[in-house]
Amino acid sequence: MNELKNFVKVTSQFLFVIILIFFSTAKAIGIDKFNKANNIADYFSGIVLLNQNQYEESQKYLKKLHGLEKKHTTYSSKYLYSLINSGNFNQAYQFSRKLRNDGKDSFESDLISGIYFLKNSKFDQANKFFLKAKSRKFRSILDSYIANSLFIWSNLSKYNLEESLMALTQVDQRFENLKRIQEVFIHCYYDDKKTDKLFYELIKNNKIDFSRYNFFYAKYLESKNEKSKAKEIINNAAREYPRNLLINQKKLNQSNFKDNLFFDCKKISHVTAEMIYIAANALSSQNVYQLSNFYLNLAKYLNSNFIAYDNLLAENFFKNDDYLNAKNIYNNMRNFGEVFKWYSNKQISRILILEKKKEKSLKLLANAYEDLKNKGIYETFDYAEFLKNNEQFQKSISYYSQILEKIDDKHVLYPEVTDGRGVSYERVGNWELAEKDLQSSLLVKPDQAYVINYLAYSWIEKGIKIEESLKMLEKANELKSNDPYIIDSLGWALFKLERYKESKEYLQLAVRLMPEDPIVNDHYGDVLWKNGKEIQARYYWKYVLGLEKTEKDLKEKLENKLIKGL
Repeated sequence: MNELKNFVKVTSQFLFVIILIFFSTAKAIGIDKFNKANNIADYFSGIVLLNQNQYEESQKYLKKLHGLEKKHTTYSSKYLYSLINSGNFNQAYQFSRKLRNDGKDSFESDLISGIYFLKNSKFDQANKFFLKAKSRKFRSILDSYIANSLFIWSNLSKYNLEESLMALTQVDQRFENLKRIQEVFIHCYYDDKKTDKLFYELIKNNKIDFSRYNFFYAKYLESKNEKSKAKEIINNAAREYPRNLLINQKKLNQSNFKDNLFFDCKKISHVTAEMIYIAANALSSQNVYQLSNFYLNLAKYLNSNFIAYDNLLAENFFKNDDYLNAKNIYNNMRNFGEVFKWYSNKQISRILILEKKKEKSLKLLANAYEDLKNKGIYETFDYAEFLKNNEQFQKSISYYSQILEKIDDKHVLYPEVTDGRGVSYERVGNWELAEKDLQSSLLVKPDQAYVINYLAYSWIEKGIKIEESLKMLEKANELKSNDPYIIDSLGWALFKLERYKESKEYLQLAVRLMPEDPIVNDHYGDVLWKNGKEIQARYYWKYVLGLEKTEKDLKEKLENKLIKGL
């Protein structure tokens, strides 16, 4: 961190111009104290660290510039982001109160103040801040959704059901599906007799994925002492959505007669946390991670015991290549039930692979799988896939085979399992069984472009069924247009059929899409040679020799080609 600050100090004269432009909204007398190199360095360091998700360090630098908020509103917003995202909610509230006293409050400070009072069940005070927030100019439509939703829920304690539903009609029409969710929760809050029916209609909607709300429906049924019906809802949902962590952990909790997933629709703080989480999830899908984390941490403040929110937070860090923060969250999630533990171990193992710690990753997941009390089909499949993807082919075959002993070809996993085992068989040199598995996968699910590609390319490499392979690859190319691997295979099939001019067009495109892939460049060198471009061909072969990914056997072939050509 000191290195970063020193770098900024060295370049402060250059940055001075930029920062002055940035501070141009302030009066000259007011910013004199901030024009020193140290202050510019602190501000620049704080912003860089904030954008890198180093929130704790970011707020330390930005904190040094207290007073700047009187002249520069962007500083206030950035500082609040750093405080909320580093888990310092009380400091954020105190700073928001200071902004309010100075007449410099903003959408973020209104939101934080309102959420503070809402958490403490002071709904009238919360309502005043949400009213201010919803009257401001919004940066995005999601801000509007958040402010209006919080305003409605802070009024629920003094509204009746009809008044609350009427207020809900004021929410932007573009949020129709989110209004539907809130309508269900409003009925739940008032313990209205329609709640059961509305929950059921929500989870049975075929147009929108409301699978998550099976969990909340079950929690409602439990609160009404309808435990057998709640169990039925969760069991059905687990079959329909076998990858849903929330549902699977809830199912396991029911079996163990304990529940560590806290949610009560009669607690306004719990429902509003879920409303904010929806916005955070939407922002994450748009790669707006900093703002997504801001909303996620607000949701966590409102319902600190709802561990499921941490999963999205860890995912945001992972997508931003911040493996340290992601691992810290996953390590914590391992303490909240076997489903979360298994998922977290998978994610940590994935990160370890990216950190070039393959042996540690393999050992971690092997132990995690061994420790599982409930080794279901999906857990075994996940482990088999992990082994295959990390070149533990023989081991993966045994786990794929265990699954195939328990399912038939009508099971949703069947084409994936036979594909995975087929690839593993091919990699250990058992082509007869590999071919059988890959064909079985395609027999059940014919439109798998990558399975088609794998089987067809394998045939081409063996010098068999090349005409059939070409037809299959043309189909795969229609299914997945502009996929470089499929385009390369298609070009290679044409090469083997001695249709060199056509082959060159596809292989040239493949090289453009994957300029650093050794196989693709080698293929392109071969087709250049066959089209009379010997000098260019040798250029590409020599280029492949210098690539880090080029394997030893290919290097030997290339050295021979550089001497003798084809």
